[in-house]
Amino acid sequence: MSEAEVRQPWFDPLGKFARLRLIRDLDPERDHTLIYRISAGLEFPWDYRRALELALFRTFCVPSISGLLQRTGEFACRTQKRYDDTSILMEELGRHGYDSRQGKRSLRMINRMHGRYDISNDDMLYVLSTFVYDPIRWIDAYGWRSLSEHERLAAYHYYRQVGRRMGIRSIPDYAEFERFNREYEAEHFVFAESNRAVGLDSLAMVCAWFPRPMRWLVARGFVAGLEPAMRTAFGFPEPREWEERAVAGALRWHGRIERLLPSRRVSRLGRGRKLSYPGYPHGYDLDDLGALDRCPVEASG
Repeated sequence: MSEAEVRQPWFDPLGKFARLRLIRDLDPERDHTLIYRISAGLEFPWDYRRALELALFRTFCVPSISGLLQRTGEFACRTQKRYDDTSILMEELGRHGYDSRQGKRSLRMINRMHGRYDISNDDMLYVLSTFVYDPIRWIDAYGWRSLSEHERLAAYHYYRQVGRRMGIRSIPDYAEFERFNREYEAEHFVFAESNRAVGLDSLAMVCAWFPRPMRWLVARGFVAGLEPAMRTAFGFPEPREWEERAVAGALRWHGRIERLLPSRRVSRLGRGRKLSYPGYPHGYDLDDLGALDRCPVEASG
């Protein structure tokens, strides 16, 4: 689906739920890319962005993942760039399709970045699972409507195809994959110093997006929004009960307000601001992403 097609009047002729009716007429396996683009770019762009940020943060609760990032120094010396690289590559896949010219270039870049390191298939499989299930759970909790079954299955089929092109083996069916996600977290979410170090670097990055006087409040709110198992794995202090209620309440109110707004007419995929690439989505080159220059920490190791 091109950007011009997204703008066509037929695409939203009947109001806020018109696209949901369109989605229900599509096949979630055959039409998974189109359904994913509608959900992530038009229906829930803000929620997808927040949920995928949380998914990335969630993976740092696994010591084998955070330990690798700490050893390479990726989050010590270029936190924002690594975040932007990941965000752009995933948005390019969604915007253009994984089998498009741009999508294939993005996948080559992703595989090149991962190919530098010895990463287990289970860790890769777990990261992939967070991209499927974190947005589903987030939108069910805070979105302006719940995801339809077609949207859930389409997200699974979309990321299953992406995972296959990344060389990830043994991707199970939808229900088994979700079970794997839960069981993997139950077994591997344990405190480690590397979790804490990478978590603090990432939290500092998020706080830096806001004016300095607000950063302490952002930090407290972000930690309060994490699940208890994540806070334990990071070694973060437990928030007050009212802080957790306030964060959850604010997110639910966002969904209620979104429900009242007019239906979005232009996809937000590939339109977010990227601090490391001021010209994005114009005037940048995919070859700039995932540069192979070494961080000082990695070089000295």
